[in-house]
Amino acid sequence: MTYGFRIKLNWNRIEPALVQSFRSLPVANVSDSMSRICALGTGMRPMHRSGNLAGPALTVRTRPGDNLMLHKAIDMAQPGDVIVVDAAADLANSLMGELMLAHAIRRGVAGFVLNGAIRDAEAFLERNIPTFAVGVTHRGPYRTGPGEIGLPIAINGTVIEPGDLILGDLDGVVSVPKVDAHDILTATIKKHDAETKQMAETEAGTVNRDWVDKVLKEAGCEYIE
Repeated sequence: MTYGFRIKLNWNRIEPALVQSFRSLPVANVSDSMSRICALGTGMRPMHRSGNLAGPALTVRTRPGDNLMLHKAIDMAQPGDVIVVDAAADLANSLMGELMLAHAIRRGVAGFVLNGAIRDAEAFLERNIPTFAVGVTHRGPYRTGPGEIGLPIAINGTVIEPGDLILGDLDGVVSVPKVDAHDILTATIKKHDAETKQMAETEAGTVNRDWVDKVLKEAGCEYIE
């Protein structure tokens, strides 16, 4: 076994029906339902114009500034996969640009989450495939390896297993462990329904705001005339 330079060929992906069930739910509500500790970092920002990201993770770990394994991952991807790359948040070299993006679209890749940089930023806006990254640089990558595909990675303290659910919108990205997805979906729907009800009450002017004074009183806040 060559640790750090290996490719796993098969893994279980989250059920397509679950992907669809999560697709329309806000990432913020999913995050709240996971105790708000599973974000992939505030630096992970959208590089596309609009649209949400949802799909099973195809995990990649690579040496900073090197995209050999990302090239291979695109070639391996199944339609609907989200390619998630841990490149140590390095911004010195880009991981991909317009040519790789076009190839990925043709392969049916659903989107990218890159703990690194892109280039050809305008192409990502024009093509508008959901892509999240931590930066942009014109400097190109190397193609020598090493790296890994299809094995667990970690971004900003969140472990991502291959096949886990990746969700992204303009608020950021979250990873949902496939083994817990059913329970998290139930909790997220409950949270989303409660917020929908609260929004209706807010717009109607009937929302109850007594909780604010209650929390202040319990915390010992002093009022001064």
